[in-house]
Amino acid sequence: MPSVRAELPGASALLGWLTDPEAPRLCLVNEAPGLLDWLAGHGPRGAGRRRTARALVPLTDQTALGTAWAVAGRLGVVATSPADLVRVLATTETGRAPRTVLLLPALHAAAEPVPIAELLRDLATLGRVRVVVETREGTPEHALLAEGRVARVDPRDEEHEERPDGGAARGETGETAETRQGPADASPNLSDPVAVCAADPFTVTTGYVRDASDEHGGLRPAWLRAGQALCMARTPADRALALLAVLGDGADPRLRPALEEAAGPARWRLRWSRVVGDVAPPWPGPVAALAVQGGTLLAADLGGAVRLLGAADAHPLGRLDHPVTGRVIALAPAPDGTVLLLDERGRLHTVRGREPRPPYLQRLTEAVSATLTRHPGTALAAISGSVVVGDRLGSVHAFGLTGLHQASLHSGRVTAVGAVESETPFVCSGGSDGTVRLWTPGRDPEPQPLAERPSPVVSLHATETPHGPFAAVAWSDGSVELHDIEQKTHRSYRPGPPVRAVAVTPDGYLLVGLDEALVCVERT
Repeated sequence: MPSVRAELPGASALLGWLTDPEAPRLCLVNEAPGLLDWLAGHGPRGAGRRRTARALVPLTDQTALGTAWAVAGRLGVVATSPADLVRVLATTETGRAPRTVLLLPALHAAAEPVPIAELLRDLATLGRVRVVVETREGTPEHALLAEGRVARVDPRDEEHEERPDGGAARGETGETAETRQGPADASPNLSDPVAVCAADPFTVTTGYVRDASDEHGGLRPAWLRAGQALCMARTPADRALALLAVLGDGADPRLRPALEEAAGPARWRLRWSRVVGDVAPPWPGPVAALAVQGGTLLAADLGGAVRLLGAADAHPLGRLDHPVTGRVIALAPAPDGTVLLLDERGRLHTVRGREPRPPYLQRLTEAVSATLTRHPGTALAAISGSVVVGDRLGSVHAFGLTGLHQASLHSGRVTAVGAVESETPFVCSGGSDGTVRLWTPGRDPEPQPLAERPSPVVSLHATETPHGPFAAVAWSDGSVELHDIEQKTHRSYRPGPPVRAVAVTPDGYLLVGLDEALVCVERT
């Protein structure tokens, strides 16, 4: 390989910083056009060990909010603001996500250089990332970043031989490098739903951040609510669908049909959504857990209340009368009308249905409740004659009328379970290890996971539909998948905000619960 010193000024110093485990986690590069682009594609020869990922996030015309969304997408998390990104990275499980070097060119050309500098300074204090920023000396943002312990690279300190093609060299790489183009020069009409869906999403974000006094008929709050999904979407149709799902009922009535038409080519169709501020029907509140009982949805909020909603359009039907105080983390309706609830301490609670419960089922739930008093559960599901519980050590326990079956399915905590009432009942489970596994109690678990991502599973629900058994899964990176278990196919959906709960209706529709919306979509 040619000498890196001859390839690009500053390259050798930057590679030296990158390979020094004792170096500061923040590296400032004095203006060096093309250097960070070169580093994104340059890496040592050979493979055989897991390498740190490199993610390129151009900052030209960028805001702090757009930067937070872009960085969150590269790191496999969901964030609603710069401060939220720092909090999420500092406090949540990382699953199997690799450590990442963030490469951020042209801070001096950003729309909000100082707020972005504040975000990058905070990110550099976290153990999960290392940060390389191209800055310009003498600017406020450079001074802010230079206050702490930083490494410095100045290409003017190195001799440089111009490459014949004038371009940056790219070597073979064993590392992951992600890139995107910077925001486009022309800003779209921010009140035109078709225009904003077709434009560069970071350019649109910058426009909405700068124009905080105009709601643009309701487009601006919807965009800021779904922002990260909009910035990660590949097509205008996907962006139109994401916007439509979080558009409030007080928005300009001309927006919805325009977005519906623009979303036509998307792989999902919105059936309905209820967004914070909606009045007809009203938004049911933040969702912590979801379940389906016939034509009724059960939605637990952050305070422990469980609201009953009509499955057709989420119209209110009342509340579940239950004795739980504190947050409900799982809901498990049983076929006889009883609803089982798991509280945040891992204890089981029972809400009886209208019909008398068979004594053997009552004894079963009492036995499970007594067990969880001693050994708290982390996930819950129920089918005829069985209660399924996950624990913090990765095991799933199926309590049934014929005895107890157990399987160690995950490395780390079981975060969600679902049970399917089919010809041969089976269990789906998700864990902090990012895997989703299938298991028929009394048999060995399936050797290969149904699904897997490098982020913890946050919610899972499985049920029988007219098309066979389906499972909905949500991960902490904001992605949702609906799996056709028999056909071994799946379809992905990304709503934008952090996903708190998912469920599948008996018709095979996908329900997604968020902090500020409840969304129902169907496959096209």
